[in-house]
Amino acid sequence: MDNATFKLRVARFAVGIPLCAMSFTAFAAAASETLANDPIVGRATVVDGDTIDVHGEKVRFNGIDAPESSQLCEDGQGRDYPCGAASAEALDEFLSASRPVTCNFVERDRYGRFVGDCFTADGRSVQEWMVTNGWALDWPHYSGGAYARLQENARRKGRGVWQGRFDIPWEWRAAQRQGDSRGVVSAAETGGESGCVIKGNINSAGERIYHAPGQKDYGRTKISGQKGERWFCSDEEAQAAGWRPALR
Repeated sequence: MDNATFKLRVARFAVGIPLCAMSFTAFAAAASETLANDPIVGRATVVDGDTIDVHGEKVRFNGIDAPESSQLCEDGQGRDYPCGAASAEALDEFLSASRPVTCNFVERDRYGRFVGDCFTADGRSVQEWMVTNGWALDWPHYSGGAYARLQENARRKGRGVWQGRFDIPWEWRAAQRQGDSRGVVSAAETGGESGCVIKGNINSAGERIYHAPGQKDYGRTKISGQKGERWFCSDEEAQAAGWRPALR
């Protein structure tokens, strides 16, 4: 083999090394992503009413929101109680009764947390149980109203936070950031006797617009029956009655 041929082969080999390395890196990244998004199964440590830790991975329950750890609510007698802690305690007792928990991947949130649909060992939905017992709220922005009926039932029966006044968790967080107190609701005020939480408002131009919890103007929107405004239990009900959704 002459010197020129030898140099050419060495050059070709050298070029191939980074290509192989790149292919392996891409493969490893894809494999890592797949593993990161696989279902998580294990014994859960409760972080708060909507978040658990399994094997060091933070898992956020999909479609619901619970009071924050430091959040206070009022009971039926108007006394403050740590509803965030109560929500977390209720979740811990529920999970402890049927281990392990299994969480199926839905997405990664903006904080990089695993967001999933979770179930106890006996097949019960964690999200459904939390909303049914009033320790978490249906979050329509993410759930599409999947737990609205369960929430309505919890509201009617005065379960969990529905026993008295409380701040909607996502509104409470916004209020903490902005230094105000928007989002306060009560069992008597929210949805009247129906327990529904979608607000059907009529604006100054006569437009019928409904606002779901989590939307920008939800906290400041007031419902006046004298004006023909009303509460709805779902988007479908509001639209069937002639209301359109708020744009933000």
